[in-house]
Amino acid sequence: MTFRPLHDRILVRRIEAEEKTAGGIIIPDTAKEKPQEGEVIAVGPGARDDSGKLVELDVKAGDRILFGKWSGTEIKLNGEELLIMKESDVMGVIESETSAKKVA
Repeated sequence: MTFRPLHDRILVRRIEAEEKTAGGIIIPDTAKEKPQEGEVIAVGPGARDDSGKLVELDVKAGDRILFGKWSGTEIKLNGEELLIMKESDVMGVIESETSAKKVA
């Protein structure tokens, strides 16, 4: 089954956090917080502005993003837990150092 988000919504897969702290302490599942970092799987075509013109999204499939703790709606698709959220819930895109150097 494939899924295509509508309007300004995006489909996100959470990126799991480390299971150890910097000091080497293993964190049990019950004490872990849900990660606030994810990978964009699919994006909608964009939202319409007041004049009816389509405004494309800033994020694209494959981007690594940071989002709010309570953002999005959790769904299960093909046995995998994913999030659907609006682009406005995204706080920013995490870029690797190599792509950041190309821009600068």
